[in-house]
Amino acid sequence: MSQVKVEQEIGGSILSLKGQFIGGTETDELKDTLLSLTESQVKHLIIDLNNVTYLNSTALGVLISSHANFVKRDGKIVLCNVSKSIENIFVITKLTLVFTIASNIEEARKLLNK
Repeated sequence: MSQVKVEQEIGGSILSLKGQFIGGTETDELKDTLLSLTESQVKHLIIDLNNVTYLNSTALGVLISSHANFVKRDGKIVLCNVSKSIENIFVITKLTLVFTIASNIEEARKLLNK
């Protein structure tokens, strides 16, 4: 069962993640999906973390490297629907300084269109 789902939208994509990302096949799937989005020149990406229960350092590394790839080509990633426990990981690791975090998909869309 896939834990990564991509929806194409005008001007970008929404990536919905589900479950735990602990460095196994689910994290490989995330990495491959993000790489294919980068290669297909998607400019704007919303990553919906609504159904994510855990991200380990490997999964965070995948998100960070993807963020760097997007920024390099003038793209933008916005995270949304981040639970308190996941948000704590971003705060502790200071990744709130790297990623734009929106409370929901609508807010994420607005942030991308600025």
